[in-house]
Amino acid sequence: MPAIRTARERAREELTREIKQEARRQLTSVGAQQLSLRAVARELGMASSALYRYFASRDELLTALIIDAYNELGDAADRALAATASGTARERWRALWAATRDWARANPHEFSLVFGTPVPGYAAPQTTIRPAARLPLALLGVVRDARPRPAAPVPPPRGTLAGQLSRLTEELGLDLAPHILARSIGAWVQLIGLIGFELHGHLAGPMEPADDFFAWTAEQTADAIGL
Repeated sequence: MPAIRTARERAREELTREIKQEARRQLTSVGAQQLSLRAVARELGMASSALYRYFASRDELLTALIIDAYNELGDAADRALAATASGTARERWRALWAATRDWARANPHEFSLVFGTPVPGYAAPQTTIRPAARLPLALLGVVRDARPRPAAPVPPPRGTLAGQLSRLTEELGLDLAPHILARSIGAWVQLIGLIGFELHGHLAGPMEPADDFFAWTAEQTADAIGL
């Protein structure tokens, strides 16, 4: 039988959601660097001492927001894959790129929280690693399932990079050639970088709107990988 939550547990969950919602609202106004537990408590009509029973520090609250953001992005990626389950690898790749951009444009401050300038003094704990890996693992899953073959020969990675890719392949249990893994990681970096440029106004002018440039880049990365 499913566990029955007590009224106290439900109240705690609800207030935790309200705290995080207010913290997200503050991200839009003052940014992550200026996020303050006292300010959150004040807006919610709580005593600071009461809020500390939910989040022991600003960093703990930041961590909760970061995990939520990564998981929301991961959920968007999962929905895109589910919607294209019977599609080609290229269609699934496009869907992941579009879903990532759509989520970022709908949640620009959360995108900046996880992919923007690091918050001084904050060190993300291990609990953020699994949520952060959801999007790149979704991209790598599409590549793995496609068994890609680039149209042109690709020089194998050498030196330090070769060792890094070998360790990563072993850790993730991926059956991917090193050059395919390297290009896939590069594509993920391009995806995040391109969205960041768009959100922060660095494509302003002749490249706006960036829809066609974004779609073209998604196709180019798929070509480079061999999808």
